[in-house]
Amino acid sequence: MLSVREIHTHYGASQALFGLSIQVGAREVVTLMGRNGMGKTTTVHSIMGIAPVSSGEIQFGGRRIDAAPSFQIAQAGIGLVPEGRQVFPNLTVRENLVATAANRADRRAPWTLGGILDLFPALGERLTSMANLLSGGEQQMLAIGRALMTNPKLLILDEATEGLAPLVRREIWACLERLKQDGQAILVIDKNVEDLARIADRHYVIEKGRVVWTGTSDELRSRQDVLSEKLGV
Repeated sequence: MLSVREIHTHYGASQALFGLSIQVGAREVVTLMGRNGMGKTTTVHSIMGIAPVSSGEIQFGGRRIDAAPSFQIAQAGIGLVPEGRQVFPNLTVRENLVATAANRADRRAPWTLGGILDLFPALGERLTSMANLLSGGEQQMLAIGRALMTNPKLLILDEATEGLAPLVRREIWACLERLKQDGQAILVIDKNVEDLARIADRHYVIEKGRVVWTGTSDELRSRQDVLSEKLGV
């Protein structure tokens, strides 16, 4: 589904990614892990066309997207839950959810407003509230719901549970487990290795803009050197 091949990305004269390659298949949950400042968000921004790649190739659904503008990449079927949530602050919860709603994966049973409220009941109590008045956890639920309302072929979550209370984190992980069971392809960035290893099929660990290790959850659990040296666990 998603193929990122040998991409190099710069911010001005500063290079952030050095020949990075990752893949996400249909119905797969794949993680991107690493310490802060190693290039995880830059990878997401490169995929989404926010940070144009200097060289290399990104394909989605067999079509090159590395030269496409961000809106076309989103319309192709990639739903992004960005770091920091970035909900529309001056729109209500309902307006945030329906503003970009579409059925980009041509699902027979697409996500609807009712489906999102079943997934996150707390949002049902705040439908008429402005998004900037929500708690951090509610805003993250809203950001996930907004992305799901586009019915994406691939869902990308950048820092899925960062800064959230333990109860909210558990709710987010339960949501991702449900999406995995439904066959949703997901690329997720987070620091909670235990939860990532439980739900993901494969993992990429990056350091200084390069992939330094990749493997399955069982392989990750057995690699104490990777956990301690690359992830600080």
